[in-house]
Amino acid sequence: MGSFARRGPGLRVRLTLLATALVAVVSGLLLWLGWVLVGNVVAAVPQLPEGTSVRVGGVDVPAELLGAALRDSARRQVLTIGGFAFVAVVAAGALLAWLVTGRVLRPLQEVTDTARRLSAESLDERIELGGPRDEVARLADTFDAMLDRLQAAFDAQRRFVANASHELRTPLSVIRTELDVTLSDPNADEAELRRMADVVREATARAERLVEALLLLARTEGVELAVREPVDLTEVVTRALKVVEPEAGRRGLRVSSCAEPAWAVGDPALLERVAGNLLENAVRHNVDGGWIEVSTGTDHGWTCLRVSSSGAQIHETEVETLFEPFRRSGLERTARNGTGLGLSIVQAATNAHHGHLRAAPIPTGGLTITVQLPAAP
Repeated sequence: MGSFARRGPGLRVRLTLLATALVAVVSGLLLWLGWVLVGNVVAAVPQLPEGTSVRVGGVDVPAELLGAALRDSARRQVLTIGGFAFVAVVAAGALLAWLVTGRVLRPLQEVTDTARRLSAESLDERIELGGPRDEVARLADTFDAMLDRLQAAFDAQRRFVANASHELRTPLSVIRTELDVTLSDPNADEAELRRMADVVREATARAERLVEALLLLARTEGVELAVREPVDLTEVVTRALKVVEPEAGRRGLRVSSCAEPAWAVGDPALLERVAGNLLENAVRHNVDGGWIEVSTGTDHGWTCLRVSSSGAQIHETEVETLFEPFRRSGLERTARNGTGLGLSIVQAATNAHHGHLRAAPIPTGGLTITVQLPAAP
């Protein structure tokens, strides 16, 4: 009730009242000017000899008062006729303003009606206003563009929830199956129990990694950084390389890196996660005996981190999908060596730093990912 009590006249009523008031003021000013000018013109009559009288409106008027009598008579006629004209002009102005504002504001009513009909299940509806590209049309186009972004966000959220549910269901199903099979076996010995414990621990660790990645992605997407300080990407890459060196060595990967200092402005923890995810992705999605090249540098106010690696052939149309949650190039959805959120976190962290992220397939197989971040002064 409070919101309805605060509601005043509609925009159409206010515009009509404003236009009517403007017409009334202008008409009143013109009527006053006519009243003044007619009186002055009529009063300037030729002088008659004194002692004579002139009949004006059935009344004898002395000659010396003739100008004033004619002025008053003319002004009364101006007020009488002009008053009717004033009322007619104001009424016509009010009617015309009501009709014009109604026609002009009709697209706004369409925007309002569309907004009222929208819900999470009907975001595909659009205004698609035709006609001249005026301010109202641009407003409708902006509203349609906002609906496009909202629909994309809702669709991404639905896919994300469905994918997360699927990914979490896999380790939980493994745990449930192992427990049911082992507990239903009355002859299970210590070795069987230890095997079950190993499987359960691995599945639990995978679920824990997935939950941590989901939390990191949720904290990173669409938020401003809490920490902004100079960070040397070369040191960040060096620390990240030490983490992946054991796995890279087991697979026989040749790793080369550039030691040029590259200072960026951002959150050190997030930038370490960016470098770590890129290198983990380069190792896990590589081929045995392949290669990895890491370079850092600055370019026109940007600090760049580039990670190239060999791997499976990736088509140009598949590159953008790699940054969607739970997408793994060359691996099955239920692969157990990653969460499928690495590149999604890289993209979210790059956006949080107001940077740019580019990816390009390598013709011989593999991928090159370049992260551009604001350079430190």
